Amino acid sequence: MREILGRRRRPRRKGSSAQLDAALTCATLRKWPVLPGAGLAAGAVRGERGPGCACHDPECAVPGAHPLDPGLLAATTDERMVRWWWTSRPTAPVLLATGGRAPCALSLPAVAGSRALTALDGMGLRLGPVVATPTRWSLLVAPYSLERLGELLHAQDQVPSSLRFHGEGGYLLLPPYEADAGQVRWERAPAEGDATPWLPDVESVLDALVEASNGAPDGGSRLTY
Repeated sequence: MREILGRRRRPRRKGSSAQLDAALTCATLRKWPVLPGAGLAAGAVRGERGPGCACHDPECAVPGAHPLDPGLLAATTDERMVRWWWTSRPTAPVLLATGGRAPCALSLPAVAGSRALTALDGMGLRLGPVVATPTRWSLLVAPYSLERLGELLHAQDQVPSSLRFHGEGGYLLLPPYEADAGQVRWERAPAEGDATPWLPDVESVLDALVEASNGAPDGGSRLTY
């Protein structure tokens, strides 16, 4: 019984939301810069058609899950700023500002992502955290420069449009969040309390992700999450 109780999640901070807890963990423990996403417009209902995003763009490809106010450049690891943001907007999604000293990521269609993880596990490659939605999976990798990424992609015979890169100047939606596309969750979560989760080098995973994306049944060309 003690072992079972010991595995329970730590109680949430009084007066906090799941998003605030996640944002504080990223910012203060891991030193990953974060900012709140746009969120949904007042009165909007997830899953319903129409201008549900707070940006009020009826063509918004990722309703609620992109920077708006503040903009991406405001991403921070400052605890006081993070608390102020999510105290004001407790349901806002958590966005990781990728690149620089923060993790980068590669995302691909969910079916291809599952296939790629199986292939990488079979190769004995150590992977880092993986974010999953019903439509796309994102693998966090060590920071890379655009120049290095360009060199790696140039060496590929074909790079599918369904494979996307979240590097310097980009962002990634982090769990927990219930988006229009479905639940945003950790397929492989960072270890609790781990200040420096392992991140593989982009070169070590790129070949497998390109191959898996090329074989995706629908090409995975939709932006979604």
